[in-house]
Parts: sequence; structure tokens; C-alpha cells
Amino acid sequence: MDQPEALGRRQGELPPGQRLQRGWPVLHYGPVPRFRPERWEFRVFGATASGGKHCWNHEEFSALPYTTVVGDFHCVTKFSMLDVEWGGVSTSTLLELAPPAPEATHVMVWAEYGFSTNLRMDDFADARTIFATHKGGEQLTAEHGFPVRLIVPHLYAWKGPKWVRGVEYMVADRRGFWEERGYHNLGDPWREQRYSYQEEPGDGPDL
Repeated sequence: MDQPEALGRRQGELPPGQRLQRGWPVLHYGPVPRFRPERWEFRVFGATASGGKHCWNHEEFSALPYTTVVGDFHCVTKFSMLDVEWGGVSTSTLLELAPPAPEATHVMVWAEYGFSTNLRMDDFADARTIFATHKGGEQLTAEHGFPVRLIVPHLYAWKGPKWVRGVEYMVADRRGFWEERGYHNLGDPWREQRYSYQEEPGDGPDL
């Protein structure tokens, strides 16, 4: 079964309630973190297959296989960018290098200042989900998430935080920063899953 079609996603089309955006607005909560390469570390931990932690410094992470995907960007504030080229490290690469335990069902993606977002493992492992370092062949700016931000093209953009520092494999769902503050636990733009009051039974853990 074709996964995008099964989930109701149509690459290159606007989800309901969205408008086409030509530029890329800068939206975030709090200050832009200062990048210190000598202190930067990317970690994968939690319910890993080995039971241990996997770490890469910035040089090591930058040396991981580079790939490009074409994916849309749907912001919950109702703007969308279509058919954007993203470059970076595929989540499938990370899953191969640091495999989760068989019982892992979700991930928590951790970013600077303690920001986080939760994803189902299937969404994290989607073929177009990527730890982006580049957009359109150009390195991301600090305001847009340099050195690494997660891009999950089939979900609202808050599910792809800027300034990512690690991934926690989880055996049960747990809400992230915005999901604890009123945003929908799943965030499917084709179903307009914007806010937690729209959730149906089974969409996420209790608030």
C-alpha cells in the first residue's frame, strides 16, 4: 500500500485551510540559540535496541550520508510551502545506525532549551522525514534551525522542531512541549488536526 495515499496526503497540494506562501517566515518561541560546535552533540537514547546511548559530535553528524527529499512545509498558522527540496540526514539512516528496540512505538525529538515534540514511529520513519541541514541546496540559517532541524512534510511544521539535539525512543506516547500546551497530539494537516480540543479517543495521552 502506498503510504502517502493511505494517509490521505497529496504531495504538492494545499491541505484545507492553508494558503500558499512564497517566502519562508521566521516563527519561533524564545531566542535563537548560539551554536557552539565544540559543545554540540546529537544523542539517540531511550528504548534503543542495544539498551545504550548513541552520540555524534557535529563533525561526525555532518559526515553521515547526505540525502535530499522534496517535501511540503505546512505551518499551523495556515501558510504552506510546496515542493521544497530539503537536504540532510534521513531518519532512516539514523534508525539503521541507532535502531530502536522492537517495543518502541514513538519518539520524542529534543531540541535546544528543552523544546520537544512527540511522533509516532511510523511518522518518524517516513521516507521523506529528514534531519535537514539545507533547504534548496543552501545551508539553513540560524533563524530557521541551523545546524539541524527536523522536517516532517506530511505533518504540521511544529512536529519538526528547530535546533534538534537528540531523539528519545519511547515504548508509550508522551506529549511534547506544544502538545502539552494545546496543540493536537498528531498534527495531520489533511485532517486539520491543529488543536487538542479536536482530538478523538486514541489520538493521544490525556492532558
